[in-house]
Amino acid sequence: MKSPPGPETPPARLNSFSPPGPGTPPARLLNPGRDALMSARRIVVKAGTNVVMQDDGGLALSRLYGLIESVARLRHAGREVLVVSSGAVGLGTMRLGLPARPKTLAAKQAAAAVGQGRLMALYADAFEKLGLVAAQVLLTEEDFTTRERYLNLSATLEELFRLGVVPILNENDTVSTVELKPQEGRSPAFGDNDRLSALVASKTNADLLVLLTDVDGLFTESPRKSSAARLVPLVPKLTPELLDGAEGTGARGRGGMRSKLLAAEIATKGGALAVIANGRTNGVLDRLFAGEELGTLFLPRPGMSSKKRW
Repeated sequence: MKSPPGPETPPARLNSFSPPGPGTPPARLLNPGRDALMSARRIVVKAGTNVVMQDDGGLALSRLYGLIESVARLRHAGREVLVVSSGAVGLGTMRLGLPARPKTLAAKQAAAAVGQGRLMALYADAFEKLGLVAAQVLLTEEDFTTRERYLNLSATLEELFRLGVVPILNENDTVSTVELKPQEGRSPAFGDNDRLSALVASKTNADLLVLLTDVDGLFTESPRKSSAARLVPLVPKLTPELLDGAEGTGARGRGGMRSKLLAAEIATKGGALAVIANGRTNGVLDRLFAGEELGTLFLPRPGMSSKKRW
């Protein structure tokens, strides 16, 4: 079996198959969606709050470093990877010694201001030790709703990819109030990092969106409430019934399964694959790209034009 493509020969796009790298299980017949996942060249990885943080509110440092090492392996194999990371408010809450996540908007923004710098420092230092450069990109709603800013953001991300940089994205919670406290009567461009990651995947023409959370994927019913719940490994097309049956907001993050399904819908409408997988599973990214059928895979639909995505 061929070794993974190097930086000068990036893997093929979604419509062709590129062999996975070292550690791949013996050859076997995969479904076309899993073949395409393994061949993805441009990847958006969203790390949720429940992946970055421990249950007690502390930082899941070893888990975060493991994720960074997996992203670095993908980057060194010639793939372009962008990370959308939650955790700024949680890290700020921990650093300030607050007993619980803040409730008021001003307190959340203060915690985000403290935590965002710490979060980025962790990413930058870890990637530097692995021979890569990380770049912080903080976004507000206007970066998606204003056409000129949308195009400028797209150009910046393309240049970062060209330079071999790993962009680390988050909403600018310190100045933006839409995500922390959606305003009545407004329909925000994004209200959580699930949606943000999906919009970024669509606007950058990504091949794959990976939504990492604290559950194994989409289940037939809530696994927290029923022992009869079964994992759904493949969703060819999202239906209103699936969306209606999904749960809402999570315990610590702002998203939930419904938020992730809506994100998958945005990404697949833009022509990308999407997968929801458990970010607390050791080596989850490596195992996905080695062909393991982890999580729930959502198949893409015909892509849209750039202006239609905006």
